[in-house]
Amino acid sequence: MGKNIVLIGMPGSGKSTVGVVLAKRLGYRFVDSDLVIQNKTGRLLHELIEEYGIEGFWKIENDVNASIEADSTVIATGGSAVYGDSAMSHLGENATVVYLSISYDELKERLGDLNARGVTLRPGQTLRDLYEERLPLYEKYADITIRCDDKALWKLVAEIDTRITK
Repeated sequence: MGKNIVLIGMPGSGKSTVGVVLAKRLGYRFVDSDLVIQNKTGRLLHELIEEYGIEGFWKIENDVNASIEADSTVIATGGSAVYGDSAMSHLGENATVVYLSISYDELKERLGDLNARGVTLRPGQTLRDLYEERLPLYEKYADITIRCDDKALWKLVAEIDTRITK
């Protein structure tokens, strides 16, 4: 049974894109936890958020992520996955957790329309508030942190590969 790689970070940090390329490089499977949530619920993420609210969505996300069983798999999580203690504990049991870190300015540049991205902001919360709220959670769960600003995709993938195989 091979160890998994779990990618965490803000929406727009490149978890899904990096994850697919990393999985190809390592000969691993790839799972996007947002797609698992959509498949299990039969609903789009923004529909779940509209129906259950942000905290309700986080509970669904936590439950689904805590049920993912995989080995030799790169798992790209949703940006809010770190709110689910049981899911992060479960995912981290047989994995190296890699935090794809980007600066706030880079985040703003990459994200564009937050609603279209399914970014979960509470009423009155700004993107900066969300960034500062999540940063310590990403750092808490990360085994490895990779700075992503101004790096080509192939460089990120090579850096992750080198750091996990040390």
